[in-house]
Amino acid sequence: MRENLSSMSSQNMALPDCMKPTDLSAEKRGIKRKNWRNRIRFLWTNSSKSILHPKKNKSYRPSVDDVNQWAQSLDKLLGHKYGKAAFHIFLKSEFCEENVEFWTACENFKSLTSQKALTSKANSIYEEFIKSEAPKEINLDFNTRNAIEQCLRAPTGTSFQAAQKKVYSLMENNSYPRFIHSDLYKELCAVASGNSKLIKC
Repeated sequence: MRENLSSMSSQNMALPDCMKPTDLSAEKRGIKRKNWRNRIRFLWTNSSKSILHPKKNKSYRPSVDDVNQWAQSLDKLLGHKYGKAAFHIFLKSEFCEENVEFWTACENFKSLTSQKALTSKANSIYEEFIKSEAPKEINLDFNTRNAIEQCLRAPTGTSFQAAQKKVYSLMENNSYPRFIHSDLYKELCAVASGNSKLIKC
């Protein structure tokens, strides 16, 4: 039985973190591109409207420097509000947005202080991302999943640390390079510099 589990976990880890563009027909790729363009248009036009500072619209859009920094590291991308939103849009187009959603949930989880809040949030994260057949199940090996299950009764701020690192590594090595070379990122660069045909700045 142990051999079966180890072969299952190695098969799990061999799965890609997202569907590749080649997995989709040309028609579906066109729909994907249209969908992210609509989402980027919505993100960019809404990010320029601030209720508190209506006269300072420009400062609420990512600058050319911001967008260029997103290409320096995944940390810089995830550390920027609009960078993370753009990355989420990209992952959604590749059918693997659960990775960045899980990473974000873990970041929020680490900021909790009361045991009651930690326990409630830990169970919520487990139900949504970790357990087998979860609605947004992430790709984890058996040992990491099992370690999380063992600490659900008395979770600490580091309960999801190993899983978060694995998911971060998956994004850093797979999704992030694809994002930086994607049409979506090129469009973001064009929008930030005012050269976009998609969104008028």
